[in-house]
This record gives sequence, structure tokens and C-alpha cells, in this order.
Amino acid sequence: MSFDVSKFMERVIAKNPAEPEFHQAVQEVISSLAPFVDANPRYQKDALLERMVEPERVVSFRVPWVDDQGQVQVNRGYRVQFNSAIGPYKGGCRFSPKVTLGTLKFLGFEQTFKNSLTGLPMGGGKGGADFDGVGKSDAEVMRFCQAFISELFRHIGPDTDVPAGDLGVGGREIGYMFGQYKKLVNRYEGVLTGKGLQFGGSLGRTEATGYGVIYFADHMLKRAGLGGIEGKTVALSGAGNVGCYLIENVNRMGGKCVTVADPFGFVYVPSGITEEHLEFLKPLWAVYRRPIKDFAEKYGFEYREGHRAWEVPCDVACPTATQNELDGEDAKRLLNNGCKAVVEGANMPSTLEAIEIFHDAGILFSPGKASNAGGVAVSGMEMSQNSERYSWTKEEVIGKLQQVMFNIHETCVEYGKKPDGTVNYVNGANIGGFVKVAEAMIAQGIV
Repeated sequence: MSFDVSKFMERVIAKNPAEPEFHQAVQEVISSLAPFVDANPRYQKDALLERMVEPERVVSFRVPWVDDQGQVQVNRGYRVQFNSAIGPYKGGCRFSPKVTLGTLKFLGFEQTFKNSLTGLPMGGGKGGADFDGVGKSDAEVMRFCQAFISELFRHIGPDTDVPAGDLGVGGREIGYMFGQYKKLVNRYEGVLTGKGLQFGGSLGRTEATGYGVIYFADHMLKRAGLGGIEGKTVALSGAGNVGCYLIENVNRMGGKCVTVADPFGFVYVPSGITEEHLEFLKPLWAVYRRPIKDFAEKYGFEYREGHRAWEVPCDVACPTATQNELDGEDAKRLLNNGCKAVVEGANMPSTLEAIEIFHDAGILFSPGKASNAGGVAVSGMEMSQNSERYSWTKEEVIGKLQQVMFNIHETCVEYGKKPDGTVNYVNGANIGGFVKVAEAMIAQGIV
């Protein structure tokens, strides 16, 4: 019997009301999987897909903490432990006033497939809180992180669930959480990744996501006969950790990046962002939370307030900020400006309408679960190093990262290749990520 996507989505929406981002993520994956499961009926048995869209566990808790004025503040924390079929739950913690349970469910669902694609033994999870770190002192951030982990610690562990950083959670926050976790459990173990190099972090982790996006883009372009990143003009959104190291790797590989952005606007640098510029940019948003306008003012570049980075000519576009930042109108602008490839560096940054426009136009498009997987891949390597009580060199880590991104690309080609020889990378990533998880779930029975 043919798999009915519409009826499946009706049930998902009814069980998960008012969670549009989760619905969108499931819709994208299930639409890709439908022809595949029709051709492979064993994947329709035992409610496998129904189980896969249902988190194994959701934890919600209050987080009371005291600000610098002595006032008690209360936030809400979450951990969504989505799927542990192939390993302990693995996924970041996001601190943002926009965090909701639906946001984290979509992220945890996507993480399950992303982690599967890396080939490493990691399940999918995600967590966070509706805490806004902008404008908070270090002491306030520390007290919040300690309060957050004082509840979460009972639900995580190196063989259970290994959180990491995400939007609003960088090295500072990971350090505070790790210190409190260590105090509470009286053990020194690799339960958080993205740690400082002084206490178990991995060389190459900071660069991993941004570097990985460009390694993947290079493979896509070369396979399509477009010559790789060398000589290409790249436009990107974002100006944080992912964006800055993406720019660094583009420069290393002979291309140039011409935009950086934040939620308020973007800066246009037609001649390309240099290493000197990056030294100013790297801490600007990621550490100081200062607007990208400061970068434009320092170097005399054009700042377009209230605009998005997709309105300038480019060969490759890399959305690296947040979900649904690139919509249908943006997609049309990119096509009009000569864009040949869109390579996602964030989680679901393109709307379904935008993806359809890219596919209809026949340009290259990679979903974040494939091209954005470099960060979690090196987080998995950090877990391995912690277990071994050993550290790899940066060259070793970057070499392993390059191999992981090549393997992900080849998986996408294997499962997404069309009769005309081109590749639907969305189908390739979704099916390739699904198969490993599905086979593990079948082997483990109804659990």
C-alpha cells in the first residue's frame, strides 16, 4: 500500500499543535522518504515512521536564578531526547528568548538524521532555555548556567546524553555548565562538548562547522563540473562562529566572501573579507554581541540596514544564522543574481518554498543536516578523545573532518542521484540518514 504523506502529516500536526517548525521539518523528511518506503515496504512495518517522529523523552523544568540586582528571575529549560537507536543522545543547547518546545523538537528531529550521516555512534537530541544572554554580565550568565545544569545534570551523562553549544551557548556557557556538572556528580567525564582546550576540548572544534560547510560545497561544485570553491564569490548570513570560520576556509581555498550579517542588516564587501577583517569580526558578535554595523563603520564598508545578504551577486549562498531566514523572495533574488549553489550552514534556514524554487531552477542545494554536520562530527571526536583520555592534533582533527564531509557527500549522492545523473541532496541526506537509524530500530525491536 502506498505511503500517504498527507494523512501522516495530519496525524503529526494533530498530536503536535502550534509547532510549525517541527511540522516543517517532518514534512520535508517524510516527503523525501515516501517513494523510498514505498519501494522498501519493510520500513512501513511496526509504526517505524510514527515512532521516529515521536521523541523518546521530553524534559521541561524551571530555572530560577538571581540577577545582579538581587532579583529572582525564572526561565524555562528543556531537553528533548529524540532518538538513541545508534548512540547516546547528542545535540546542542540553545539559549534564546525565542526557544520553545516546538523549536527544540524540530532541532532534535533534524539532529537525529544529521548525526546518522556523520557515521559516528550518536543519537539525536536538543535542549535549551528561553534565556537571553544579550546584555547580561558574566556573573549573571554563570548563575543562570549553574541553575540550568543543576536540574539537567540528572538527565545527561557520557553514555546517555551529551549536550553541546548552539545559538547563545558558546565556550563561556559550556565552561560554566561543565564546572557545575562536575561538582554535582563528583566525576570528571566528557558529558559536554565544545569545552575549553584546558579541560577536555578538541582542537579544531571551533572551526569545524564553518570549515565543514565549505568542504561540502567544494565537493558539490566539483561533482557538478563547476570547479570547486576556488574563484567563487560567496554570500553568507550570520557573523558568529560558523560564519567567521566559513569565511576563513573560503579564503584558504581560493574564494572570497562578500557579506556578513546579523539580525539587523548586512555589510557588503565586494572585494572580499580578509584575514585582517576576520580578526575584528570573530569576537564581535560571538563574544561581545555587538552589531555588525560596527564592522562597517570601522572599515568604511556599505551597511544595508533592514536588508538580507541575498540581494548581491554571488556564486554560492550560505545561510548560517537561524531557521527560515531565507524565503521564497530571497530565493528569487539569489537566482536573479547568478547564484549557482545554496549550501546551508544552519538548521533549516531555507523555507520549503525557497527549496522548491531552487530545485525547480536546477541549481545545487544542500540541506543543513548534510552540509552543517561538521560541528557535531568534531563533537563526536571530542567524545572519543575524552573517553581515551587523549588529545589529537588539530591537523588530525581537520583531516578526519574532511573525510567525514566527503563521506556525507557520497552518501547524499548514493541515495539522491537521479536518472539524469544530477543529485537531489535533500532526498540523499534524508534517506541516507534515515536508513541507518531505521535499521538500528528494527534490529532493537519495539522499544
